[in-house]
Amino acid sequence: MKNYHLIISTPEGNVFDGDAAMLTVRGSEGDLAILAGHIPFITSVKECEGSIIFADNTEKKIKIGGGILTVSSNVTTLLTSHYKIVE
Repeated sequence: MKNYHLIISTPEGNVFDGDAAMLTVRGSEGDLAILAGHIPFITSVKECEGSIIFADNTEKKIKIGGGILTVSSNVTTLLTSHYKIVE
């Protein structure tokens, strides 16, 4: 899978800033999976459990609060109220 630049930010600052192959979260209209080359858009996100998948197919499970997801041609940014890695 191709990588893209992902930034996850909370009120305390950036909690993730690196490359990802896929991000899954729950948007206002349902579940989303963001891959490299995704069409640019903006949506609200709901509190949910999601995941970040890396190029080597390792996965990091995450729990996020509500917020905003923006996808552009060069970076995807998730602004959320809180972020936690789920063990």
